[in-house]
Amino acid sequence: MEKERLSQGLIQVYTGDGKGKTTCALGLALRAVGQGLKVYMVQFMKGRETGEARAAARLAPDLTLRSFGRPGLVNLRSPAPEDLALARQALDLAKALIKAGEHDLIILDEINLALTYNLIPLEEVLTMLRERPQWVEVVLTGRQAPPELLALADLVTEMRPLKHYYEAGVKARRGIEW
Repeated sequence: MEKERLSQGLIQVYTGDGKGKTTCALGLALRAVGQGLKVYMVQFMKGRETGEARAAARLAPDLTLRSFGRPGLVNLRSPAPEDLALARQALDLAKALIKAGEHDLIILDEINLALTYNLIPLEEVLTMLRERPQWVEVVLTGRQAPPELLALADLVTEMRPLKHYYEAGVKARRGIEW
């Protein structure tokens, strides 16, 4: 029996300086898995083990998560050759997954910054999105989403901070921020 597909896959962008972009995408992934959909999350510029990676492993094979990055932050103004190579690997995987059309929801986590700082080519991403199978939903997360991506998207949500506990000196916490 053939699996039922989404009748229309859309493009969603979660951006802005506020907390919650990846968390929002993961909430959508959880909902999709709960409805029998197949989800794949490709993480750009993330290299340390996170709670979401551990949780995804527990939901496999319905939810797959693969990270491309080194521990620590990428120097976005002058990325190391290894960071560029990892971003390219992440994009190549994303392109293959989207073209194959075997997943209902593809999440490209932190791709927006990779685009803004030219770790990967914007036009290549826009073409990938335009040429995706009609049933594939794609979510792109990260700060500073390029205007061309916002124009192509069907939904854009901007997270903006009104108040954040970092300002009071609270550090990133296991299970909450990672």
